[in-house]
Amino acid sequence: MSIRTILALVIVVLLTVVIMQNTDEVKFTLLFSTVYMSKVGVLTAVAVGGFILGVLVARPKNKKYNIGEHYDELHADEDKNTLSDEDRDYISKD
Repeated sequence: MSIRTILALVIVVLLTVVIMQNTDEVKFTLLFSTVYMSKVGVLTAVAVGGFILGVLVARPKNKKYNIGEHYDELHADEDKNTLSDEDRDYISKD
């Protein structure tokens, strides 16, 4: 097993222990309403929500951005031959 897997298992076990120790019902105020819920439900919802948010934020991006292709697309219709005849003569006098 890798370190990452072991660390994930340890976190899951610790989270399960903490959640199971907090089974009493408490009052939560959500914006303008008061709700009586068990701590187990709230802690589980927060843990699952945090996991989903972490997965969404940490996932790799599929699209690689190539600045050269982007530049070529933007400037495809521009005239690449912008030198004047005088400039061409000066360059070719080697």
